[in-house]
Amino acid sequence: MRSIGEMARDSGLGVSALRFYDRAGVLVPAWVDPVSGYRWYEPEQLEDARLLARLRRAGMPLADIRLVLAGWSGADTELVRELLRAHLRRLEQGLSDARGEFSALRALLDQRENVMTSLRTDTVRLSVAAPELAAALDAVRFAASTDPELPMLAGVLFDIEGDHLHAVATDRYRMAVARAGVGGHEGSRVQVIVPTALVDAMRALLDGEAPVLLSLDGDHVTLEAGDRQAAGRCLDHDFPDYRRLLPRAGERRAVVEVAAFRQALETGPVRSAEAGAADLSVLRVADGGSVVLCADGDDDPDRVAVNREFLLAALAAGARERLVLEFAAPTAPIVIRRPDDEDAFSMLMPVRLED
Repeated sequence: MRSIGEMARDSGLGVSALRFYDRAGVLVPAWVDPVSGYRWYEPEQLEDARLLARLRRAGMPLADIRLVLAGWSGADTELVRELLRAHLRRLEQGLSDARGEFSALRALLDQRENVMTSLRTDTVRLSVAAPELAAALDAVRFAASTDPELPMLAGVLFDIEGDHLHAVATDRYRMAVARAGVGGHEGSRVQVIVPTALVDAMRALLDGEAPVLLSLDGDHVTLEAGDRQAAGRCLDHDFPDYRRLLPRAGERRAVVEVAAFRQALETGPVRSAEAGAADLSVLRVADGGSVVLCADGDDDPDRVAVNREFLLAALAAGARERLVLEFAAPTAPIVIRRPDDEDAFSMLMPVRLED
Protein backbone atom coordinates (compact mmCIF):
# COMPACT_ATOMS: atom_id res chain seq x y z
CA MET A 1 0.00 0.00 0.00
CA ARG A 2 1.14 3.55 -0.71
CA SER A 3 0.70 6.36 1.78
CA ILE A 4 -0.89 9.60 0.59
CA GLY A 5 2.50 11.29 0.85
CA GLU A 6 4.14 8.68 -1.37
CA MET A 7 1.25 8.90 -3.80
CA ALA A 8 1.63 12.68 -3.98
CA ARG A 9 5.37 12.44 -4.53
CA ASP A 10 5.18 9.85 -7.29
CA SER A 11 2.09 11.09 -9.11
CA GLY A 12 2.67 14.84 -9.27
CA LEU A 13 -0.58 15.54 -7.42
CA GLY A 14 -0.38 17.42 -4.14
CA VAL A 15 -1.66 15.92 -0.91
CA SER A 16 -4.44 18.51 -0.83
CA ALA A 17 -5.39 17.59 -4.40
CA LEU A 18 -5.56 13.88 -3.54
CA ARG A 19 -7.90 14.65 -0.64
CA PHE A 20 -10.06 16.75 -2.95
CA TYR A 21 -10.27 14.00 -5.59
CA ASP A 22 -11.19 11.50 -2.88
CA ARG A 23 -14.10 13.65 -1.71
CA ALA A 24 -15.11 14.23 -5.33
CA GLY A 25 -15.20 10.49 -5.94
CA VAL A 26 -12.63 10.67 -8.72
CA LEU A 27 -9.71 8.83 -7.07
CA VAL A 28 -10.84 7.06 -3.91
CA PRO A 29 -8.14 5.47 -1.69
CA ALA A 30 -8.24 1.72 -1.22
CA TRP A 31 -8.36 2.05 2.57
CA VAL A 32 -8.83 4.85 5.11
CA ASP A 33 -7.66 4.34 8.69
CA PRO A 34 -10.86 4.64 10.76
CA VAL A 35 -8.95 6.16 13.69
CA SER A 36 -6.53 8.61 12.06
CA GLY A 37 -8.38 9.14 8.78
CA TYR A 38 -5.10 8.52 6.93
CA ARG A 39 -5.51 7.43 3.32
CA TRP A 40 -3.75 4.45 1.71
CA TYR A 41 -3.67 3.50 -1.97
CA GLU A 42 -3.10 0.28 -3.88
CA PRO A 43 0.08 0.27 -6.02
CA GLU A 44 -1.95 0.02 -9.22
CA GLN A 45 -3.74 3.29 -8.35
CA LEU A 46 -0.53 5.18 -9.11
CA GLU A 47 -1.23 4.86 -12.85
CA ASP A 48 -4.68 6.39 -12.34
CA ALA A 49 -3.19 9.22 -10.29
CA ARG A 50 -0.61 10.01 -12.96
CA LEU A 51 -3.30 9.91 -15.62
CA LEU A 52 -5.47 12.21 -13.50
CA ALA A 53 -2.58 14.66 -13.10
CA ARG A 54 -2.08 14.78 -16.88
CA LEU A 55 -5.76 15.33 -17.56
CA ARG A 56 -6.00 18.13 -14.99
CA ARG A 57 -2.93 19.84 -16.42
CA ALA A 58 -4.70 19.69 -19.77
CA GLY A 59 -7.73 21.38 -18.18
CA MET A 60 -10.21 18.54 -18.65
CA PRO A 61 -13.39 18.89 -16.54
CA LEU A 62 -13.80 16.48 -13.62
CA ALA A 63 -16.97 14.98 -15.08
CA ASP A 64 -15.03 13.86 -18.17
CA ILE A 65 -12.05 12.73 -16.11
CA ARG A 66 -14.28 10.31 -14.21
CA LEU A 67 -15.33 8.68 -17.48
CA VAL A 68 -11.76 8.55 -18.82
CA LEU A 69 -10.51 6.84 -15.66
CA ALA A 70 -13.42 4.42 -15.74
CA GLY A 71 -12.80 3.45 -19.36
CA TRP A 72 -9.00 3.68 -19.51
CA SER A 73 -8.22 0.02 -18.79
CA GLY A 74 -11.26 -1.43 -20.55
CA ALA A 75 -11.22 -3.36 -23.80
CA ASP A 76 -13.28 -0.72 -25.63
CA THR A 77 -11.42 2.58 -25.56
CA GLU A 78 -13.61 4.41 -28.07
CA LEU A 79 -15.36 6.47 -25.36
CA VAL A 80 -11.98 7.55 -23.94
CA ARG A 81 -10.72 8.54 -27.36
CA GLU A 82 -13.87 10.54 -28.09
CA LEU A 83 -13.60 12.36 -24.74
CA LEU A 84 -9.99 13.26 -25.51
CA ARG A 85 -10.89 14.43 -29.02
CA ALA A 86 -13.81 16.51 -27.71
CA HIS A 87 -11.63 18.18 -25.09
CA LEU A 88 -8.94 18.93 -27.66
CA ARG A 89 -11.57 20.56 -29.91
CA ARG A 90 -12.69 22.73 -26.99
CA LEU A 91 -9.11 23.77 -26.30
CA GLU A 92 -8.48 24.62 -29.95
CA GLN A 93 -11.69 26.64 -30.14
CA GLY A 94 -10.80 28.43 -26.92
CA LEU A 95 -7.34 29.26 -28.27
CA SER A 96 -8.87 30.59 -31.49
CA ASP A 97 -11.30 32.76 -29.53
CA ALA A 98 -8.50 34.03 -27.29
CA ARG A 99 -6.36 34.97 -30.29
CA GLY A 100 -9.25 36.96 -31.72
CA GLU A 101 -9.75 38.83 -28.44
CA PHE A 102 -6.05 39.57 -28.12
CA SER A 103 -5.92 40.91 -31.66
CA ALA A 104 -8.79 43.27 -30.81
CA LEU A 105 -7.04 44.35 -27.61
CA ARG A 106 -3.79 45.08 -29.46
CA ALA A 107 -5.72 47.21 -31.93
CA LEU A 108 -7.27 49.17 -29.05
CA LEU A 109 -3.85 49.67 -27.46
CA ASP A 110 -2.46 50.95 -30.77
CA GLN A 111 -5.23 53.54 -30.88
CA ARG A 112 -4.80 54.78 -27.33
CA GLU A 113 -2.75 57.78 -26.45
CA ASN A 114 0.25 56.84 -24.37
CA VAL A 115 -0.74 58.28 -21.00
CA MET A 116 2.62 57.60 -19.42
CA THR A 117 4.39 59.80 -21.96
CA SER A 118 2.21 62.73 -20.97
CA LEU A 119 3.07 62.13 -17.32
CA ARG A 120 6.78 62.65 -17.92
CA THR A 121 8.35 66.06 -18.04
CA ASP A 122 11.66 67.48 -19.17
CA THR A 123 13.11 68.48 -15.81
CA VAL A 124 11.85 68.11 -12.24
CA ARG A 125 13.92 68.84 -9.13
CA LEU A 126 12.54 68.24 -5.68
CA SER A 127 13.71 67.52 -2.16
CA VAL A 128 12.79 64.50 -0.06
CA ALA A 129 13.51 63.72 3.57
CA ALA A 130 16.02 60.87 3.50
CA PRO A 131 14.36 58.82 6.29
CA GLU A 132 10.96 59.08 4.59
CA LEU A 133 12.24 57.99 1.19
CA ALA A 134 14.27 55.18 2.77
CA ALA A 135 11.18 53.91 4.60
CA ALA A 136 9.09 54.08 1.42
CA LEU A 137 11.63 52.11 -0.60
CA ASP A 138 12.02 49.52 2.16
CA ALA A 139 8.25 49.07 2.26
CA VAL A 140 7.88 48.28 -1.45
CA ARG A 141 11.17 46.85 -2.71
CA PHE A 142 10.25 43.22 -1.89
CA ALA A 143 7.31 43.29 -4.32
CA ALA A 144 9.28 44.25 -7.45
CA SER A 145 9.19 41.64 -10.19
CA THR A 146 12.16 39.51 -11.24
CA ASP A 147 10.35 37.98 -14.22
CA PRO A 148 12.33 38.72 -17.41
CA GLU A 149 9.10 38.41 -19.39
CA LEU A 150 7.69 41.47 -17.59
CA PRO A 151 10.40 44.17 -17.82
CA MET A 152 7.89 46.94 -17.08
CA LEU A 153 7.53 45.57 -13.53
CA ALA A 154 11.27 45.22 -12.85
CA GLY A 155 11.46 48.45 -10.89
CA VAL A 156 9.72 50.81 -8.52
CA LEU A 157 7.27 53.40 -9.82
CA PHE A 158 7.90 56.94 -8.54
CA ASP A 159 4.52 58.67 -8.83
CA ILE A 160 4.91 62.35 -7.94
CA GLU A 161 1.86 64.54 -7.54
CA GLY A 162 1.47 67.62 -5.38
CA ASP A 163 3.63 67.33 -2.30
CA HIS A 164 3.84 63.54 -2.22
CA LEU A 165 5.82 60.79 -3.89
CA HIS A 166 4.16 57.37 -4.01
CA ALA A 167 6.52 54.41 -4.43
CA VAL A 168 4.83 51.36 -5.95
CA ALA A 169 6.05 47.87 -6.86
CA THR A 170 4.24 44.77 -8.05
CA ASP A 171 4.99 41.38 -9.55
CA ARG A 172 1.28 40.61 -10.24
CA TYR A 173 0.99 38.33 -7.19
CA ARG A 174 1.66 41.09 -4.67
CA MET A 175 1.72 44.87 -4.67
CA ALA A 176 3.18 47.36 -2.22
CA VAL A 177 2.57 51.10 -1.95
CA ALA A 178 4.23 53.68 0.31
CA ARG A 179 4.37 57.47 0.45
CA ALA A 180 6.97 60.13 1.17
CA GLY A 181 6.58 63.89 1.31
CA VAL A 182 8.40 66.03 -1.26
CA GLY A 183 9.17 69.71 -1.58
CA GLY A 184 9.68 71.95 -4.57
CA HIS A 185 7.27 70.25 -6.94
CA GLU A 186 4.52 72.53 -8.24
CA GLY A 187 3.91 71.07 -11.68
CA SER A 188 1.64 68.35 -12.98
CA ARG A 189 1.78 64.69 -12.06
CA VAL A 190 5.00 62.89 -13.02
CA GLN A 191 5.65 59.15 -13.18
CA VAL A 192 8.89 57.25 -13.83
CA ILE A 193 9.89 53.64 -13.29
CA VAL A 194 13.24 53.35 -11.52
CA PRO A 195 15.04 50.01 -12.17
CA THR A 196 15.53 47.86 -9.09
CA ALA A 197 19.34 48.07 -9.30
CA LEU A 198 19.13 51.87 -9.25
CA VAL A 199 16.56 51.75 -6.43
CA ASP A 200 19.06 49.72 -4.40
CA ALA A 201 21.85 52.20 -5.18
CA MET A 202 19.61 55.08 -4.09
CA ARG A 203 18.66 53.29 -0.89
CA ALA A 204 22.33 52.88 0.02
CA LEU A 205 22.70 56.68 0.05
CA LEU A 206 19.75 57.27 2.38
CA ASP A 207 21.65 56.79 5.62
CA GLY A 208 21.35 60.30 7.01
CA GLU A 209 18.71 62.69 8.30
CA ALA A 210 19.25 65.57 5.86
CA PRO A 211 16.99 66.05 2.83
CA VAL A 212 18.17 64.61 -0.47
CA LEU A 213 17.63 65.99 -3.97
CA LEU A 214 15.73 63.96 -6.55
CA SER A 215 16.06 65.10 -10.18
CA LEU A 216 14.11 63.84 -13.16
CA ASP A 217 15.43 64.92 -16.54
CA GLY A 218 13.66 63.24 -19.43
CA ASP A 219 14.36 59.54 -19.07
CA HIS A 220 17.10 60.00 -16.45
CA VAL A 221 16.74 60.10 -12.67
CA THR A 222 19.35 61.23 -10.16
CA LEU A 223 19.42 61.12 -6.36
CA GLU A 224 21.94 63.41 -4.67
CA ALA A 225 22.82 62.98 -1.00
CA GLY A 226 25.49 65.53 -0.12
CA ASP A 227 28.46 64.85 -2.37
CA ARG A 228 27.23 61.37 -3.31
CA GLN A 229 24.82 60.49 -6.05
CA ALA A 230 23.10 57.58 -7.78
CA ALA A 231 21.91 58.13 -11.33
CA GLY A 232 20.65 56.14 -14.27
CA ARG A 233 18.07 55.72 -16.98
CA CYS A 234 14.43 55.04 -16.18
CA LEU A 235 12.66 52.03 -17.65
CA ASP A 236 11.04 52.88 -20.97
CA HIS A 237 7.80 51.07 -20.23
CA ASP A 238 4.29 51.82 -18.98
CA PHE A 239 3.49 50.84 -15.41
CA PRO A 240 -0.01 49.51 -14.65
CA ASP A 241 -2.52 52.01 -13.29
CA TYR A 242 -2.08 50.93 -9.69
CA ARG A 243 -4.78 53.29 -8.42
CA ARG A 244 -7.37 51.03 -10.02
CA LEU A 245 -6.01 48.17 -7.91
CA LEU A 246 -6.08 49.91 -4.54
CA PRO A 247 -7.95 47.82 -1.97
CA ARG A 248 -11.20 48.67 -0.30
CA ALA A 249 -11.36 48.47 3.46
CA GLY A 250 -11.52 44.81 4.46
CA GLU A 251 -14.62 43.47 6.16
CA ARG A 252 -12.50 41.82 8.84
CA ARG A 253 -9.44 43.44 10.41
CA ALA A 254 -7.05 41.73 12.78
CA VAL A 255 -4.01 43.12 14.58
CA VAL A 256 -1.11 40.66 14.73
CA GLU A 257 2.01 40.69 16.88
CA VAL A 258 4.53 40.31 14.08
CA ALA A 259 7.19 38.27 15.92
CA ALA A 260 4.69 35.72 17.20
CA PHE A 261 2.84 35.58 13.90
CA ARG A 262 6.07 35.02 11.98
CA GLN A 263 6.97 32.13 14.27
CA ALA A 264 3.52 30.63 13.80
CA LEU A 265 3.88 30.87 10.02
CA GLU A 266 7.37 29.34 10.02
CA THR A 267 6.46 26.41 12.26
CA GLY A 268 2.73 26.00 11.65
CA PRO A 269 0.77 24.01 9.08
CA VAL A 270 1.26 24.62 5.38
CA ARG A 271 -0.47 23.34 2.29
CA SER A 272 1.81 21.89 -0.34
CA ALA A 273 0.38 22.74 -3.73
CA GLU A 274 1.19 20.87 -6.92
CA ALA A 275 4.79 19.71 -7.38
CA GLY A 276 7.18 22.64 -7.67
CA ALA A 277 4.68 25.21 -6.38
CA ALA A 278 5.18 27.37 -3.30
CA ASP A 279 4.03 26.41 0.18
CA LEU A 280 0.75 28.01 1.18
CA SER A 281 -0.43 29.32 4.54
CA VAL A 282 -4.18 29.16 4.98
CA LEU A 283 -5.60 31.88 7.23
CA ARG A 284 -8.92 32.83 8.74
CA VAL A 285 -10.09 35.35 11.31
CA ALA A 286 -11.47 33.75 14.47
CA ASP A 287 -14.50 35.07 16.32
CA GLY A 288 -12.26 36.89 18.78
CA GLY A 289 -10.52 38.81 16.02
CA SER A 290 -7.28 36.82 15.96
CA VAL A 291 -5.70 35.33 12.84
CA VAL A 292 -5.66 31.53 12.86
CA LEU A 293 -3.59 29.22 10.65
CA CYS A 294 -5.88 26.54 9.27
CA ALA A 295 -4.80 22.92 9.47
CA ASP A 296 -5.86 20.24 7.01
CA GLY A 297 -9.53 19.54 7.45
CA ASP A 298 -10.44 23.10 8.39
CA ASP A 299 -13.02 23.92 5.74
CA ASP A 300 -14.09 27.35 6.99
CA PRO A 301 -15.65 29.06 3.95
CA ASP A 302 -13.83 32.33 4.73
CA ARG A 303 -10.34 30.87 4.83
CA VAL A 304 -7.77 32.42 2.49
CA ALA A 305 -4.63 30.75 1.15
CA VAL A 306 -1.53 32.82 0.39
CA ASN A 307 2.06 32.16 -0.59
CA ARG A 308 3.83 31.77 2.77
CA GLU A 309 7.14 33.22 1.52
CA PHE A 310 5.35 36.31 0.18
CA LEU A 311 3.50 36.80 3.46
CA LEU A 312 6.72 36.58 5.49
CA ALA A 313 8.35 39.14 3.17
CA ALA A 314 5.39 41.50 3.54
CA LEU A 315 5.58 41.26 7.34
CA ALA A 316 9.29 42.13 7.25
CA ALA A 317 8.65 45.07 4.91
CA GLY A 318 5.93 46.34 7.26
CA ALA A 319 8.70 47.17 9.75
CA ARG A 320 6.41 47.35 12.79
CA GLU A 321 5.94 45.23 15.92
CA ARG A 322 2.23 45.13 15.12
CA LEU A 323 0.51 45.09 11.75
CA VAL A 324 -3.09 45.03 10.62
CA LEU A 325 -4.32 42.28 8.31
CA GLU A 326 -7.50 42.97 6.36
CA PHE A 327 -9.60 40.17 4.91
CA ALA A 328 -12.50 40.47 2.50
CA ALA A 329 -13.73 37.57 0.36
CA PRO A 330 -11.63 34.38 0.01
CA THR A 331 -10.92 35.43 -3.58
CA ALA A 332 -9.88 38.98 -2.64
CA PRO A 333 -6.31 40.04 -1.73
CA ILE A 334 -5.13 40.12 1.86
CA VAL A 335 -4.01 43.63 2.78
CA ILE A 336 -1.22 44.27 5.32
CA ARG A 337 -1.19 47.77 6.81
CA ARG A 338 0.82 49.67 9.40
CA PRO A 339 -1.41 50.80 12.28
CA ASP A 340 0.23 54.24 12.30
CA ASP A 341 0.45 54.78 8.53
CA GLU A 342 -2.53 53.91 6.35
CA ASP A 343 -0.63 55.09 3.25
CA ALA A 344 1.92 52.25 3.48
CA PHE A 345 0.47 48.84 2.73
CA SER A 346 0.95 45.69 0.72
CA MET A 347 -1.49 43.30 -0.95
CA LEU A 348 -1.12 39.56 -1.50
CA MET A 349 -3.22 37.75 -4.06
CA PRO A 350 -4.97 34.64 -2.73
CA VAL A 351 -4.23 31.19 -4.09
CA ARG A 352 -7.11 28.93 -5.03
CA LEU A 353 -7.33 25.78 -2.97
CA GLU A 354 -8.25 22.49 -4.60
CA ASP A 355 -10.32 21.52 -1.57
